Amino acid sequence: MNNRIPTSPPVIGPVSPSEKRPLWSVIIPTYNCFEWLRQTLESVLVQDPGPGKMQIEVVDDCSTDGDVGGLVQEIGKGRIGFFRQENNQGSLRNFETCLKRSKGYFVHLLHGDDLVLNGFYKEVERLFIQFPQAGAAFTRYAYIDEKNEITPPGKELRNEPGIIGDFLLQIAQKQLLQAAAMVVRRSVYEHLGSFFAVHYGEDWEMWTRIAANYPVAYSPTCLALYRGGQGHSASITSNSLKTGQNIRDITTVIEIVQNYLPKEKRKSLKRIAVKNFSRAYAKASNRIYLHNPKAAFVQANGALRMNQDAKTIYWVMKLYLLHFLNRFRHT
Repeated sequence: MNNRIPTSPPVIGPVSPSEKRPLWSVIIPTYNCFEWLRQTLESVLVQDPGPGKMQIEVVDDCSTDGDVGGLVQEIGKGRIGFFRQENNQGSLRNFETCLKRSKGYFVHLLHGDDLVLNGFYKEVERLFIQFPQAGAAFTRYAYIDEKNEITPPGKELRNEPGIIGDFLLQIAQKQLLQAAAMVVRRSVYEHLGSFFAVHYGEDWEMWTRIAANYPVAYSPTCLALYRGGQGHSASITSNSLKTGQNIRDITTVIEIVQNYLPKEKRKSLKRIAVKNFSRAYAKASNRIYLHNPKAAFVQANGALRMNQDAKTIYWVMKLYLLHFLNRFRHT
């Protein structure tokens, strides 16, 4: 692997004892998401408890789609810190920089195209107060597309706030959250290190690593919005879909995750994870077909290589039927 993809979790050192620390660090990694950044920053500022309690900073990985520093100054008027990498580092190294620059006790990595809804920080703070043993806490979330249309949030993991008792076993089977919804104690990153190994699925690996070491708290209130889903062009045209890198990376993460699980559970949970992800990619191939047929077949064929259960085969066959009918209509 090259230096952009760490082979082991990068070390996150502690904050200097002489440093005056806020409760919160909201660190916003950005790379070519200029179109969405204004909304992201405004969603944080409307909840700002003040600089004594919250650090807000944008860490830009040499974006080329706009003047990120200028936008930060315009919106933040000095309230929002800004750091620009000297050269493009890649997402994993940029996340590492974000964590190293954080000063607060609670760290929220909010990607530059995602949003938080009013009340997010108060709700998560309540979770940490009510459940001080938690190493991380997250809320329910929903998807928002490029037209700012929001899908209904997914299924609740609990119907009331609390520690998810079997969270490690649940999250080892599939991704259950998006980064916009997750807050981690900085001390946890200091203990476990930063993101590593892959560019796609790196957050799933991290949340599973945390769940293997710490209790995780959850609120069923939907207070975070992830920019993605069916209507978002980046979700349809991303390079990882075209090349199948997303499937290769997830296969790598599934293997890494085994090390965090009880030995007697590893084989069964691995089978479930492989099945869940293969089904997800096969189903996604149908969703993206009209926008990107080549990527659709890459996803479908990759799903079949992962697993050949009935539902995966069903979605792949449906894709081929869709392709046949589409060609028939144009002959």
